[in-house]
Amino acid sequence: MDQTILDVRQLRVAFKGYPAVNDISFHIKKGEILGVVGESGCGKSLAALTLMGLQPKVMKASGQVVFNGENLLANKEADWQKVRGEGIAMIFQEPMTALNPVVTVGDQIAEMFELHRGSNKVEAQERAIEMLEKVHIPDPVRRAKAYPHELSGGMRQRVMIAMALACEPELIIADEPTTALDVTVQAQVLDLLEELRDTTGTAVQFISHNLGVVSQLAERVIVMYAGRIVEQATAEELFASPQHPYTQGLLATLPRIGGARDVLPAIPGAVPPLDQRGQGCPFADRCGKATPTCVATMPEEVELNAVHTVACHHI
Repeated sequence: MDQTILDVRQLRVAFKGYPAVNDISFHIKKGEILGVVGESGCGKSLAALTLMGLQPKVMKASGQVVFNGENLLANKEADWQKVRGEGIAMIFQEPMTALNPVVTVGDQIAEMFELHRGSNKVEAQERAIEMLEKVHIPDPVRRAKAYPHELSGGMRQRVMIAMALACEPELIIADEPTTALDVTVQAQVLDLLEELRDTTGTAVQFISHNLGVVSQLAERVIVMYAGRIVEQATAEELFASPQHPYTQGLLATLPRIGGARDVLPAIPGAVPPLDQRGQGCPFADRCGKATPTCVATMPEEVELNAVHTVACHHI
């Protein structure tokens, strides 16, 4: 039985004709944790926003985002409101800007139950306290009356997770949810996401530039560069045997215990801006293996096995 809940087909998101997300295809299965990695500007967050119809209005999206058999890109705003929260929910990178500073966190969670479940205020407040308890916030009754600035960064992120889980979505998109947290709190949030996946069956799309975090949490990984997916595989296979030069370069920059005490290698150059991306491989100008073919022609995805694909002329 096919358990795919999200199937993205040739998604393209363009600004004035320049694609910031360029014909990407991937899927997510029920209960799966999918990691998406890449440098800033690679399009990973924009693609995630588009899955919820939240891309900037100046951006034009095309392709298909099939969620439970329905193409979401054909939705009108009223249709999107039914998907957001109940079908797909999102955890943003910085909860301080995502939460309303003048409304208590309990009221913000309760609003989810009032809007999506038709609960009255008393029921909604009770459910909000239950959600705070579910994400392991101590003394949830008291914390529900707190404003966002009265909570620590880790607690604010737990509130965001509680809001995302409130309506029992099938998919949670976590957009760099641990970036602003210290290492110990980061580990607690990652453990919480994995625990909630195991107990609720919710799938997670985890977006990050931190390869260490992704290797710890994800079962499959997508590597993006300049709006394209350059490689995707199981986490185990990708970290053990990366095939794309960009993926190899990313992993080479990671410090290793017992490794040589030297300057860490870096990928030269930078991600090209939208208006300077040619017809060929977007990584060609930074790749040590680049040939004239790489510069002139976009590589097709090559299937190495059932779970590993690479977009490179040298495979």
